[in-house]
Amino acid sequence: MQHTINSSIRPLYLIAFFILIFGNGNLLAQISNNSNPSLGLVVEHAMVVSARVEASQIGIEILKKGGNAFDAMIATDLALAVAYPFAGNIGGGGFMVYRKADGTTGALDYREKAPQLAERNMYLDANGTVIPDLSILGAKAVGVPGTIAGLFEVHQKLGSLPFNELIQPAIDLAKKGVIVTESDVKSFENQRKKFKKANGTIIPLDRNWKIGDTVKYAELAQTLERIRDFGRSEFYEGETGQKMLAYLQKKGGILTLEDLKNYKAVWRQPIQFNYKDYTITSMTLPSSGGICMAQILKSIEPFDIGQYSHNSKEYIQLLTEAERRAYADRAYYLGDIDFVKVPISQLIHPEYLAKRMQDFNWNQATTSSAVSHGSVDWSESDETTHYSIVDAYGNAVSVTTTLNGAFGSKVYVPEGGFFLNNEMDDFSVKPGTPNMFGLIGAEANAIQPGKRMLSSMSPTLVTYQGKLKMVLGSPGGSTIITSVLQNILNVIEFNMSMQESVNQPRFHHQWLPDVLKMEPNGFDLKTISKLKTMGYQIDESKSIIIGKVDAILILPNGHLEGGADPRGDDSAVGY
Repeated sequence: MQHTINSSIRPLYLIAFFILIFGNGNLLAQISNNSNPSLGLVVEHAMVVSARVEASQIGIEILKKGGNAFDAMIATDLALAVAYPFAGNIGGGGFMVYRKADGTTGALDYREKAPQLAERNMYLDANGTVIPDLSILGAKAVGVPGTIAGLFEVHQKLGSLPFNELIQPAIDLAKKGVIVTESDVKSFENQRKKFKKANGTIIPLDRNWKIGDTVKYAELAQTLERIRDFGRSEFYEGETGQKMLAYLQKKGGILTLEDLKNYKAVWRQPIQFNYKDYTITSMTLPSSGGICMAQILKSIEPFDIGQYSHNSKEYIQLLTEAERRAYADRAYYLGDIDFVKVPISQLIHPEYLAKRMQDFNWNQATTSSAVSHGSVDWSESDETTHYSIVDAYGNAVSVTTTLNGAFGSKVYVPEGGFFLNNEMDDFSVKPGTPNMFGLIGAEANAIQPGKRMLSSMSPTLVTYQGKLKMVLGSPGGSTIITSVLQNILNVIEFNMSMQESVNQPRFHHQWLPDVLKMEPNGFDLKTISKLKTMGYQIDESKSIIIGKVDAILILPNGHLEGGADPRGDDSAVGY
């Protein structure tokens, strides 16, 4: 069977590159036949949608070999570490939510952790003021990486093919090289000064790249080969781990060998809730995604939001006010459930949410200064990448993985060929002070040794009448949650195709700052004027991109439609 590819942005040189590598002579014809831009790639058997065509293609090749969605997850994740160093990684972490063909669901938390030498006030000066950039840029921003531990955990429990077969395509890709896209050129150029500041020297990506260039990752290929040959322990105790630690400590980092040895990925029970006739399964703490999404969707459910026009004044206002209240609760209550007690069941209870919406007024914006966290009974929680996979057996995987900021801490392990995260900024560095995404945190998310930092990542599955309906997720820091839920609503309330949904302009509110962010040139001017009249502070800055959703919709006939976000180089591949 031929495989097909659909990407929102795919220059001809990139197409030619893949014809050369994969020998698909019908590829150009298949792409040109997709004449409806609102309909994504539709295939019969299996699909991978990710931030780069290279990674999606590698995932599909694993599925065509007979691997399952979990095998493809491992191969895709490692391929993204090569093809998309902006966020793909082996020096970061992430979350996976899955549904097996028999309906069993689960979640894996391989989020980074604070090192044992981390201290509550480690990013404050003697006066208690946050030291600029210390939690964002450089070695002290790095949390204990979890990606490699997570991939081996998935393989041990759910994989079917040998690990060496799953990592080899990424090794080959690193050696052959990756074609530089327009987005790559911009991201490399934007970070050059920070690369130099974090490392104190020139790194391989620090040069004048041009569209169509090939970037090869020889050191990363060698690292992946060592992991292939020696397994999980290579990264956490072996040569790779030793090189990483030596470089970090040279640059002032606080990670130790004990931090690496003690790291464990954790299997968790995902958040699951109903919205009308649909069941939504998403990530639990330390990701706030599932809880916030449940709060927002169940807050608007009594209003029957489908009666309003898509992106109308009423639709935007109602979602905004629900988001405002959910993010206020997020700031106060949510953190790592291994360290703090979080009243999850109360926070997503319909009665509590109805009380939170009591002061909602159709005629006037609620000010965030008037909205605090709600009161619950305690008697017993932007530069990321997401990919979605459905295999021919009926298994589904939704994965969001990250370095946090673009290229993480910008710390590049020279003998390892990879970047390290800056996830320490996702803690409440100083409770009440916003992080790099403008999110406010409280005591529940304060820094503690061994603690996982709060996240917004929201890998999500939607089922209808016991059958899989959607697999989706997004990068985007604090906008992840609102991006995902707006795409759920686009499909189930407004009957959009998956690609049509992903293409739609999006908006976002996160309590503080009290600003309604709207993607530019996507909304009716009369609607914006009415919102301003009611008191909404609107930001339509040209630079605003709200999420990059990669999703799969299961059609009534069982076929799969991909939604690859046109805001990036994202690509759907299937057969």
